[in-house]
Amino acid sequence: MVTKTVSGTPVETGAVVMSIPDENKPVQFGQITGIRPFSWICMLNKNDVVYGLGESVRGINKRGFRYVSWCSDQPNQNESSESLYGAHNFLLVSGRTTFGIFFDTPSHIVFDIGWTKEDVLSVTTEDTGVSVYVITPSGNRTESSLTDIIRQFRTIIGRSYIPPRWAFGFQQSRWGYKTEDDVREVVRKYRDAGIPLDTVCLDIDYMKDYEDFTIDEKKFPDPAAFNAEMKKNGIHLVPIVDAGIKIKTGYHVYDEGLKNGYFCTKDNGQPYAAGVWPGRSHFADFLNPDARQWFGAQYESLTRLGFEGFWNDMNEPAMFYSDESLEEAFAAMKKLEGQNLDVTSFFKFTALAGYTFNRTEDYRRFYHTMHDSTGKVLHIRHDKVHNIFGSMMTRAAAEGLRKISPDKRMLLYVRASCIGAHRYGGIWTGDNSSWWGHLLQEIKMIPSLNMCGFLYSGADIGGFGNNVSRDLLLRWTAFGIFTPLMRNHSAGNTRRQECWQFERPEDFRSIVNLRYALIPYIYSEFVKAAVTGGMYLRPLAFDYPEDKRAVHTEDELLAGEGILIAPVYEQNADGRMVYLPEDMTQITWHNSQAEQQECSKGFHYIEIPLDTVVFFIKHDRLVPLCAYAPDTSRLDTSHFSYLGTGRSYSLYEDDGYTRNITLDGHLRTLER
Repeated sequence: MVTKTVSGTPVETGAVVMSIPDENKPVQFGQITGIRPFSWICMLNKNDVVYGLGESVRGINKRGFRYVSWCSDQPNQNESSESLYGAHNFLLVSGRTTFGIFFDTPSHIVFDIGWTKEDVLSVTTEDTGVSVYVITPSGNRTESSLTDIIRQFRTIIGRSYIPPRWAFGFQQSRWGYKTEDDVREVVRKYRDAGIPLDTVCLDIDYMKDYEDFTIDEKKFPDPAAFNAEMKKNGIHLVPIVDAGIKIKTGYHVYDEGLKNGYFCTKDNGQPYAAGVWPGRSHFADFLNPDARQWFGAQYESLTRLGFEGFWNDMNEPAMFYSDESLEEAFAAMKKLEGQNLDVTSFFKFTALAGYTFNRTEDYRRFYHTMHDSTGKVLHIRHDKVHNIFGSMMTRAAAEGLRKISPDKRMLLYVRASCIGAHRYGGIWTGDNSSWWGHLLQEIKMIPSLNMCGFLYSGADIGGFGNNVSRDLLLRWTAFGIFTPLMRNHSAGNTRRQECWQFERPEDFRSIVNLRYALIPYIYSEFVKAAVTGGMYLRPLAFDYPEDKRAVHTEDELLAGEGILIAPVYEQNADGRMVYLPEDMTQITWHNSQAEQQECSKGFHYIEIPLDTVVFFIKHDRLVPLCAYAPDTSRLDTSHFSYLGTGRSYSLYEDDGYTRNITLDGHLRTLER
């Protein structure tokens, strides 16, 4: 059951697609204690578990920390980061009373979950009104209350984005693939090493002077022919598109945006300028439907060259500086010139180097044009609607790509997001680092994203920043084979981390081969979850809510209907302790071969060498494996081998591109 209570005057975010009337009465759980600013307080029992918040740090259980929904460029994210790239304002409280609650607002919102007081959950916002949706169990006895609430929530926010099937293949990316020959080398060495690969991503180096929707013809002289060459080799090229539009007369995107008034403006009506990759730039006003349509149409210049997928970046929006903040920083630095820099003034000086980076003051300096629910035109300051800016860029791209390609799915994943954007594209979790702690963070973050509808998600395998070690990359790849988005990506000033760069590449080949053998299962379970409002990756508590050990296990996940994964995430570990909430089949994958043995309910220490993947299959469940192949186009799904003790499996199949997906007519029963 879903109820809605409106507090103040909310700005429409587009997150909820169902029409739900305002109950005009107190929220069922907790108490609204303020309207402007909004404040809601709920008492927690000792054993209550709080799930949700999508892309955020710390555990699957969110108790004990303060989280801030404010889409933030976080190149130095760590366990203390209150904000990351997404704003996913959904909580699921499980305990004496179980309910879900969604705070639909585009502005800054704080979740204090037992941080100030361990038994108090408080939610506060600074600016616009809030629509509060409370979801209680429907009484469906075929699944847990947690799963039931998630399905109801996903019903009101709409179906999750489903990418083409090739997007479930392995993707290789790096900031630094600058030419056609760079890409050819990457592909050739993957093929020579026998490691499957479907995609090479192009970072900002492919553009001409960092201008969106352009290609540097000195580096890529014939992009259409190059795309065709890559596709013959089973490879898709996926270029980046950034939010900032370079200020440059004669650059067609800039000229059109300026002429038609499609850019965000200052309070005097002049286009707002801030610095990103190309220097001074304007930002398309994605909250303006006309600007969205215009921006989405720009993708055609790349799709007609053969590109079938994109990743959108820097759409929080990230800003290195504004004209105003740069002037302020130089003035402050000038005041310190010639001074004796003591312990106080020196640190003021060092802080000025990052003074201009993504400042809240700059987000208060520009405005959007949008429409309310009645069609009235609104001019609203950016900081009041900050959290939907990136999502509206995703919407612009998705709607544009649907018009460009009405019958064929395109790949699209992005960095900044809020609930609602899950209908338009997937996400990757931003600029992580080559740290063991960030591998563990991903394990705990991905199921929370699934709760909020972001099924097509994953982190940069191996870490984007810093220098990866071989063992960390192997362990991360072993987990990454189960995430829908499986992409190895790194910064240009770090150690190269393509799988073939390391000794004994056959170890990586075996692990990635398992991914390709599992793609029919992963694709099936993903589509079923998207269509039915389920979760592809979820905590053990969702299937075993009465098992206290399962409820408090945060480093194991369920993948689809039948698989339990327990990744290794510690340096030099030769295995790990695993808790099984029921009797299961243990699968040991080594040297591209699977062995299975029965394993009883309870705790087990499982030896897992670096070149090995171990996972488990539920009792009476069947998991199909196809023969692995160099890329998804060469997978043979006419023959399978089987793992587990079950007798049958319902396989979803389509052409890999169909947009209008239904389960009817596309499910094939596989039997042993």
